[in-house]
Amino acid sequence: MASLLPRFEWLPGLQGRSLRSDVVAGLTSAAVVIPQSMGYATLAGLPVQVGLYTAFVPMIIYALLGTSRALSVSSTSTLAVLTAAALSEAVPGADGAALLQATASLALLVLRLGFIANFISEPVLVGFKAGVGIVIIVDQVPKILGIHFAKGSFLHNLNAIVLGVAHTSIPTLVLGVGAIAGFTALKRFRPNWPAPLIVVALAIAGIAWLGWDKHGIDLVGMIPSGVPGVTMPNPGLAEALWPSALGMAFMSFVETAAAGRAFARTDEPPPRENAELLATGVANTLGAFLGAMPGGGGTSQTAVNRMAGARSQIAGLVTALMALLAMLLLSPVIALMPQAVLASIVLFYSASLIKPEGFRAIFEVRRREFIWALVAALGVVLIGTLRGILVAIVVSLVSLAEQSVSPPVYALGRKPGTNVFRARSHEHPEDEFFPGLLLLRLDGRLFFLNAELTAQKIRPLLAEAHPKVVAIDFSGVFDLEFSALKALTEADRRLQEAGVQVWLVGLNPEVLAVVQRSPLGAALGRARLLFDLEIAVRNYLSLHAGHADTRDS
Repeated sequence: MASLLPRFEWLPGLQGRSLRSDVVAGLTSAAVVIPQSMGYATLAGLPVQVGLYTAFVPMIIYALLGTSRALSVSSTSTLAVLTAAALSEAVPGADGAALLQATASLALLVLRLGFIANFISEPVLVGFKAGVGIVIIVDQVPKILGIHFAKGSFLHNLNAIVLGVAHTSIPTLVLGVGAIAGFTALKRFRPNWPAPLIVVALAIAGIAWLGWDKHGIDLVGMIPSGVPGVTMPNPGLAEALWPSALGMAFMSFVETAAAGRAFARTDEPPPRENAELLATGVANTLGAFLGAMPGGGGTSQTAVNRMAGARSQIAGLVTALMALLAMLLLSPVIALMPQAVLASIVLFYSASLIKPEGFRAIFEVRRREFIWALVAALGVVLIGTLRGILVAIVVSLVSLAEQSVSPPVYALGRKPGTNVFRARSHEHPEDEFFPGLLLLRLDGRLFFLNAELTAQKIRPLLAEAHPKVVAIDFSGVFDLEFSALKALTEADRRLQEAGVQVWLVGLNPEVLAVVQRSPLGAALGRARLLFDLEIAVRNYLSLHAGHADTRDS
């Protein structure tokens, strides 16, 4: 455990200049993180102050335990929408106190479970995030329109929005669209300015001085001031919440690791994944007792932190201090914040989850994985975010299983004038082949699930070539399981009876040892276990010198 804890490598290099840079970055990041976190709290269906608590406790814990020097840790839009889904299933219709207790239970469970991040592929993750982005947009649009209805499934909410458009509050719509336009303009023309703080400050000023709330614009309302009290998790909710906690642990770890890697500088040590998992787990655990919702590293806020000059986690501590000051002093000001502006913050930053260029890149390279990405996106949209994670993991595992169960089998030719052997194709009609010799290459692990299917792929090649010798390149086979070994032994016996020899080529040491310990090794002997395909061709030509004239295909 001690090896997982950071040794604060940045402390010896902390000087006046870098300290000033960190303070400025922390203040700038706070101007983005605090409004964002409050918006994400409302997205999760929680009181606004929970966002402040999440920008306070996890930020401090990560600053002490994390290994990324620029990562900013509070909550994210993805974690917020997952929190909303988890709470709606575990404690439907709960009041404020019960919600906070359930949130504490959920945050406590999001600990050291990020290992499931290894069970999802990048294309499926692209689709999952796009689905989450679509769900968030549909969830927040009613606040921009100023309409109210009972929330339900994605399709229910979409239908309710269509039916409720006629009741749109024009002042609310103008304010929400204006806020989004402000974010867009600031991002394009003044990317280093804290857009959320500027837009929120202007909106609060409009409420306070111009009385915009008199036109039916919903406000956040008064929130408790002061530091958060201790919230005890409810152990009775563990059974209902643990599946959700698994999904959220996955997203917390994935987003934290991705943001940490993306903004690491070349002159800094890279983030250590085990330590990152520990840091976010402890941050969620301690945050659970102080009213925070599940958190993790956010890409947008980390980008602001780095661009503002963050060089160490001093910046994170400064951001946490600003969140504390907001809790202590700014409650009356936060009460004047329009709900539509909070929704616009969530909408603006959640839209980045939908990456058409990511889908396009997958489509251009791997059409089948593009389909997996679409399935993951539709899973989130149609059956919910939490079940969508399960769909994403299942899709990834099915894709992996499909590749494992159906390994490729290639018939090879030799590039003229070289010792390069490659799969036969119409693109290379000049490649050499050798009458009576069939060269094959297998890739992947051979085991009980794919042994017969591999044999089915080889049989047509045998029937077409009528070889005297089949030389199988095993250099791409990293493991040979007992069932597959037995099937290979039987195949060798049947081919021998038919007058066809099997040569195994390029076995790695582990696979070679397995073969040599088996009856197949005794049957093959040294003569039919060869080092590479060039030797196999040379041996075949020497054995069949009178019948092996090489010709072009």
